[in-house]
Amino acid sequence: MFFNFKPRRLAIYAGIAVALGTAAAGAYAQAKYPDHPVRLQVGFAPGTGPDILARTLAKGMAAQLGQQVVVENRSGAGGQIAAAYVAKGPKDGYNLLLADVSAISIAPFAFSKIGYEPAKELVPLSEVAKTDFVLVVPNSSPAKDAPGFMKMAAGKGGKVDFGTFGAGSPGHFGAVILGQLGSFPLEAVHYRQTGDAVTATIAGQIDGILMSTPLAMAQIKGGKVKGLATTAPKRSPLLPEVATFAEQGYPKADFSAWFAVFAPTGTPEPVMKLLSEKVAASVRDPEIQKTLVEAGFSVTGTSRDEVARMIAADTPRWKAVVDASGFRGDN
Repeated sequence: MFFNFKPRRLAIYAGIAVALGTAAAGAYAQAKYPDHPVRLQVGFAPGTGPDILARTLAKGMAAQLGQQVVVENRSGAGGQIAAAYVAKGPKDGYNLLLADVSAISIAPFAFSKIGYEPAKELVPLSEVAKTDFVLVVPNSSPAKDAPGFMKMAAGKGGKVDFGTFGAGSPGHFGAVILGQLGSFPLEAVHYRQTGDAVTATIAGQIDGILMSTPLAMAQIKGGKVKGLATTAPKRSPLLPEVATFAEQGYPKADFSAWFAVFAPTGTPEPVMKLLSEKVAASVRDPEIQKTLVEAGFSVTGTSRDEVARMIAADTPRWKAVVDASGFRGDN
C-alpha cells in the first residue's frame, strides 16, 4: 500500500511538526532548570589545583543557578576518565565537565585511545581560568635563570632528566617546547603523584620541572626549590621575583593550561545557553575571583563563542608539538 499525501496536506503536517517542535523547545526553556543538583566532574584528585578550581567554581555556580552543584573527582589519565564519563553520559545539563587543555587539545594526538572525541562529543560552555607554568629546579642546580638552564642542559653529555606530572600533560609537552628552544635532548620522567614529583625536585633527582604557578609558589616561597622563569606573558603578582621566559629571550615559551566547562553534545540548546551565562558570571563574582586569584589562577569567564575560538586556535599548536615529539601513548 502506498500513501499518497497531497502537497497541501504535507504542508499542514510540516507546519504542525514545526509548531510542536517549537513548543517543546519553549517548554524546555521555561522548565525549572535545574530542579535538582548539578554534578561537575573533574579529572584530578582532591586537594590539587584543578580540584580547588572546581570547588570554588561550584560555589559560584550554585549561587547563580539557585541549585546545589556537586563536585565529583574522577581522577586518572590526565583528565581523560572524567571527560569520557561526561561525553558518554546523560545529555540533560545535570552532568558537566571541568576539563583542562590536556584532555581536550593534547590527548587526541598523544594517545591512540582515549574513549571519547572532544570535538564531536563535548561542547565548551565557558573558559573559566588559566594557569601558567614556572620552570623549577633543585636548589643544588647551578642554573640561576632561564639562559643558565638552557646552557646547562645543552652542555650535558646525556639527556636532561625533566620531570612531568604525567605523560600527555601540558607540563610534559611544555618541556618538549623548552627542549626545542634550547636544543637539548630531553628525557621525560613521568610521575603519577604530584607529591612524588615535588619530592624528586627538592631532592635533586631531576634537572627541572614545569610546575603550575599555584604549586610552584608554595615550594619557591618555602625555599625548597628555585623558580627560574614563568611561561606567562607578564610576571605573576604572586611571584613577582620570577622573570618571564620572554623577558629572558625566549618569547616562544608562552604556553599555559586553560580550564573550561563542557556539556555533552546533544544537551538542549536553552540549557547550554543558560549554563554558559551562569558559569561565566560565577567566576566574575568578586569573592569567587579573589579566591581563584589567590590560588594562582588567572580568571577569564568567556562566552561560548570565545571559548570555542580559543580552543580552535590552541589545539593545532599542541598537535604540532606532540607530532614533533614523536610521542604516542596507550592508556
